Amino acid sequence: MRLAKTFAAVPLEDAVRASVSYDQLRAGDGVLYWLEARPEGGGRGAVTRWRPGEGAHDIGPDGFDVTSRVHAYGGGSFAVAEGALWCVGGGGLYRSHRGDQPELISQGSFGDLTVGDGELLAVRESAQGDELVATSLTGAPQVRTIHASQGFLGAPRPGPGLLAWTAWGDCDMPWDACEVWVASYSSGDRTGSPRKVAGGPNESAVEPQWGPDGALYFMSDRSGWWNLYRWNGRTVEAVAPIVGECAAEPWELGYASYDFLADDRIAVVVQEGPRHRLIVIERDATIHTVNLPYTSIKPYLAALGTTLALIGSSPTAAPQVALVHLAGDDPRVEVLARSEHAELAWVEVSTPMELRVRASAGHEVLALVYPPTGSTADWRSPVIIRAHPGPTASCLLRLDWQAQFFTSRGFAVVDVDYLGSTGYGRTFRESLYGRWGVDDVSDCAAVADHLLATGRAVPGQVFIRGASAGGYTALQAVAQDGPFAAATAVSAIVDPERWTETVPRFQRAHAMRLRGGAGRVRAAAIQRPVLFIHGTADEVAVAEDVRELAEELQALSMTHDLLLLPDVGHYVATSNRAGAALEAELAHYRSVAAAATGRGDHTAASGSCSRT
Repeated sequence: MRLAKTFAAVPLEDAVRASVSYDQLRAGDGVLYWLEARPEGGGRGAVTRWRPGEGAHDIGPDGFDVTSRVHAYGGGSFAVAEGALWCVGGGGLYRSHRGDQPELISQGSFGDLTVGDGELLAVRESAQGDELVATSLTGAPQVRTIHASQGFLGAPRPGPGLLAWTAWGDCDMPWDACEVWVASYSSGDRTGSPRKVAGGPNESAVEPQWGPDGALYFMSDRSGWWNLYRWNGRTVEAVAPIVGECAAEPWELGYASYDFLADDRIAVVVQEGPRHRLIVIERDATIHTVNLPYTSIKPYLAALGTTLALIGSSPTAAPQVALVHLAGDDPRVEVLARSEHAELAWVEVSTPMELRVRASAGHEVLALVYPPTGSTADWRSPVIIRAHPGPTASCLLRLDWQAQFFTSRGFAVVDVDYLGSTGYGRTFRESLYGRWGVDDVSDCAAVADHLLATGRAVPGQVFIRGASAGGYTALQAVAQDGPFAAATAVSAIVDPERWTETVPRFQRAHAMRLRGGAGRVRAAAIQRPVLFIHGTADEVAVAEDVRELAEELQALSMTHDLLLLPDVGHYVATSNRAGAALEAELAHYRSVAAAATGRGDHTAASGSCSRT
């Protein structure tokens, strides 16, 4: 609890240092493990262990980056069994005993590591397709294939004489069409004849887990919303129908949006728009919401008896690892790890209000508006509209210290859930296919126009920024007449058609479904200054595309700035160059605002520069 507050600009180094990422939370034998990525460590993934009475500390080898590139975005990159840490690194699958230097077990691209009966199960990807593989936990491990597909596989989950997994084709994304399969299986063997349990061309079935009752549970959006279902070996039934998303869009392997408590109840995360809540499904299928201080919960739940571990956050708390003690009628929260450090304990933060506006197509658009820090009720300021990545991601109602970096410097920051966002059902999520660069831009512009019309935004000082798919939205927004004075495009996609050829195998189907809207970002169409920020090691959206666009703008004498970050991948915000990116973005907005103010109009000055 903050006892006092002071208003001051959030220092750059503090905003970066507090941007710690917690992921892949899992439990075993009364112990918790999770993955931490820290900007000061260059975004390197470190496995952390927590034990009661011992606290949290790293258990991975010093300097080793635990990271998986399976399906481009990774997931399930470590498991702990028989006193050893099994993890994925740049070279493949590794094993480490008590922090010793890791031993390379097998080269390749691995993920979704799962402990079975005396063996480790995993997904292995190659250019030819995916395999479910297994290796002994002891002795001299040999990796063997137990099931193969020319498409994609995930979630190998061993059960009573059976193995469950997910599968989807190379023309689909797992949130569009994904299936749950089972087959007979015993340790050391291959799978028997597989049987499909759920999923199909118009259904996404994900996150299979075997319950304590021997039934197979999974999430399916057959109702239009991802809900929990159960298969008893014969039939499938809904566990507790909810109008809300009970699973996250599966960008990564290893998600666990639900888990089983020791008293036969089930804990589930539910997303409704930008908000998450934790529910408990009772034995009689009734549902009750757990009162928590969190409004955003990651899809990593891990049960320890009747206690649940989660990664939660709120508008006043950045993501933290916490235990929720659910025994009794009064849940108690115990924080195990938090990203904020002492220097930020007394800093005032901007908290959001929800804004709903009507878009030109008639649908409602929700946005989270973060006013300038310390502002009065009648605030008026420069505005940064943020288009989230994905585009199937969503706004998150949580403290983002990099957003606070700007609100503490007099900007309002506005996150927009445009068409195609998750949290509003399958129909809304699919609505951007073939309309990318059109409806997302229109929705962001509708929010900006509303803020201008209501006197919140300063004319000529409304900016748009986005990362990855959101970077493409930002570029298309300034390639037409509209409310935006400038754009920042981070790790941006430039040409959807070309992207289908350069994007990693996993996301190729996504690129093909999205294309057909606004098309390639053309230099001649850009009407406002643009800042490009891109990592040279980006494998999702290659840097060459933004280099070419910057060169075209240079030839046209259009205002632009290109910041290339050496050896940085797709995720700039958690890289060791995050501070340089924030500084460049702030300077970009201030330069455009100063130029417009000096001229007394809203047109940006010409000229260009480049930095590397």
